[in-house]
Amino acid sequence: MTDIVFSRASGWTPKVIREDGGLKLTLGAGADANHGPRTFTFPIQDAHLAVIRDDVARHLLLWSAILPLCDAAGTSGPLDEEAAVALLDPVLLSAPEAVDALFGRIGWDRDRLIAHGADIGLLESGQVWAAMRSATGTSDQKRVHEHRANAGRAARGVVLGPLDAAVLKYTGQYLHGATVPQRLPDAVAPALLPEVLRVIGTAEQACAGMRISLDPRRGPLATDRRGWDRTAAAVETAVRRAFPELVDDAVRTVSFLLCSEAAACSRSGAEEDDEAEEAPGGDGPGDSVRKRILLFTDDQGVERRWLPDGPTTATKDFWEFLGTRFAGDNEVFTIEDPESGEGLQLHLYADSAARITTVRAGSGGSEPEYRVEYSLVDGIDGFRSLVRVFVRGGWAALQPHGAWMQDPAELERARRRRDAT
Repeated sequence: MTDIVFSRASGWTPKVIREDGGLKLTLGAGADANHGPRTFTFPIQDAHLAVIRDDVARHLLLWSAILPLCDAAGTSGPLDEEAAVALLDPVLLSAPEAVDALFGRIGWDRDRLIAHGADIGLLESGQVWAAMRSATGTSDQKRVHEHRANAGRAARGVVLGPLDAAVLKYTGQYLHGATVPQRLPDAVAPALLPEVLRVIGTAEQACAGMRISLDPRRGPLATDRRGWDRTAAAVETAVRRAFPELVDDAVRTVSFLLCSEAAACSRSGAEEDDEAEEAPGGDGPGDSVRKRILLFTDDQGVERRWLPDGPTTATKDFWEFLGTRFAGDNEVFTIEDPESGEGLQLHLYADSAARITTVRAGSGGSEPEYRVEYSLVDGIDGFRSLVRVFVRGGWAALQPHGAWMQDPAELERARRRRDAT
């Protein structure tokens, strides 16, 4: 039969139990092979119970010293009970100087003491006993996260000023730099919030009008790496110019915030190209195209027809078609207006495109004659722009949107020059 003799408010702090007539210390630590919690116990004496009950600092010190033994037991090994018992008198009953000397020799869990309020500076200097004067029975795990984050920055030579820390707290990246940034004004001290908002406002002005488009070549919800890099560069340049005192960590978290928001806008569909097309029934340049069927094809001969009275716009339907069909062996896609004999072909593997128009229709068994012109394309944004323009205005409307050339060899020379730079 097991009875709990003493426990503190924290559910994880080691408890004293009476089992088979003897006192034992029991604690949960680590996990077994099935990720379930492991429990360890070892015997103690009445004198140890008295200290554990009356002295929270020594209780926590014992916990910190025992945890490495639990870690050493792994997922299935036994606790080194002899080593655990050997820690009882030195931690619970010896003089403060002896406690400091002991903790200078053994392994111990620093995070556990930090979570319970121990003075971090004194811990770092080896004054463990003195550090425990501020310790309490209440755990604050956030304190551990802050210590780890600051230690990581210190290892990289980064020292945060008040505004740096406030910016990181605003984006939610003060503790964990890998988290997706957010806007958390309540996390910033009121006195610093106006200055933080000035930093954010500077970043917003720098990337106003810039978008990070979806890139179906990298997955259905992947965003354009080139667009991300352009936006980040614009934000970082502007913020560093306006706030030269900010460290790189603070500047990067602002650019990460703005880029993440732009990417989320694309993934949510709010950034679709369709807003650039004329509405059905309008008088704009895309009205005639919208009243005709468009044909989408890929490099494997699969077709999809877009109908003017369908539920989606032509550009949206085309990009959905491309997103579902794109693969490493399927990287050429065409939009064709069968009625006008015009088309736009995208070479996604090479960042180039071709515009095609029928010069002479075939008759009497003769093949039709086409005019084909080629142009390099500036990434996925360039492809999206060409698709948008072609849907609205066809072959002729593409003229100012590329350096069109009829010789494929000339295109290849231009591509080599671009790649070289």
